[in-house]
Amino acid sequence: MRFSGSLFDLGLRRSETVALDRADLDLDAATLAVLGKGRTGKVPLTLPEPTRDALRAWLEARGDDRGPLFVDLARDRRGGRLSSTSVYRMVRALGTAVGLTVRPHGLRHTAITAALDLMGDLRAVQRFSRHRDVRTLTRYDDNRADLGGDVARRVAATA
Repeated sequence: MRFSGSLFDLGLRRSETVALDRADLDLDAATLAVLGKGRTGKVPLTLPEPTRDALRAWLEARGDDRGPLFVDLARDRRGGRLSSTSVYRMVRALGTAVGLTVRPHGLRHTAITAALDLMGDLRAVQRFSRHRDVRTLTRYDDNRADLGGDVARRVAATA
């Protein structure tokens, strides 16, 4: 299952991921309709090829029936919508298995920071992250480079 890939590749929030339904996924068009935080309508996101392939494989295992896209496979809850807590636990467990401390929002944060590094375009990354206000991205931008420290060093050098 590549929900952790979709958390990263698309910069999805955990709540956005667990709210996905089978009807939101169009493999032919390579889109996934996501209901973002505080939004009233779903927005189609373009799927990168690896994510599309993984979702296709997931559907082969899950089945192509209607309902939640990501379902719980635990015996007592089999077939029900995957919970936000379950996603948290799975992402943590996968990280621990490779010696890392990983949280779902950390995947989103890392994806947004990587997008800033790759693109350098705040407006494009705002679209990717689905933040309403571009100013929110300044926190991510500041985390990837010590901009304040760089300015302080330059100011100190002039003294």
